[in-house]
Amino acid sequence: MKKKNWRLFLAGTFIAALLVLIISPPSKAQAAASHTPVVFVHGLGGSDSNFLYIQSYLRSQGWSSDEMFAIDLPSKQGDQRLNSAAIASLVDQVIQNTGSSKVNIVAHSMGGANSLYYILNRNGGDKVGKLITLGGANRLTTSTAPEGVQVISIYSTSDTIVSPYLSILNGAHNIRVTGVSHIGLIFNSGVNRLISETLAE
Repeated sequence: MKKKNWRLFLAGTFIAALLVLIISPPSKAQAAASHTPVVFVHGLGGSDSNFLYIQSYLRSQGWSSDEMFAIDLPSKQGDQRLNSAAIASLVDQVIQNTGSSKVNIVAHSMGGANSLYYILNRNGGDKVGKLITLGGANRLTTSTAPEGVQVISIYSTSDTIVSPYLSILNGAHNIRVTGVSHIGLIFNSGVNRLISETLAE
């Protein structure tokens, strides 16, 4: 009888633990795993560290560090062919490592033009869900948002480095902000909220 009771106790404990796992809501870390991975692309003279503030904000919103990847581009002068090849390599690596079918890209300044070049000329359109540009020099690559990719161009009327004209694309969701400098676009709390909301849509 004692062995039978012990077996019943173990079985009951196992079932109870299983029910807790099934019924309990996912933790913040588990919920974060559902985010589409984000690749951050910097502009001229920049580096992967340019996005530390944005990444910190996204972590505060439930994002995991394992879902965010910043690239240090090989050409700090913005060479389209070199940089688009590097973006293509990182995107493929992220997709392979995360199991996601696509990534979202957040790009600043010339990083917007480089990302568009990647999408249009290196078969990136099938691997990118959203492209969010911040003061992007987008028209150096194209005047029209590529089909199949949701493009959000956040630009500032106070940007004295990249003209708003260069940022605005036909067919994109162009969002105008005011009072934010070109560099400020990667450090502004209001822009951070726009990025977070857009990624979550």
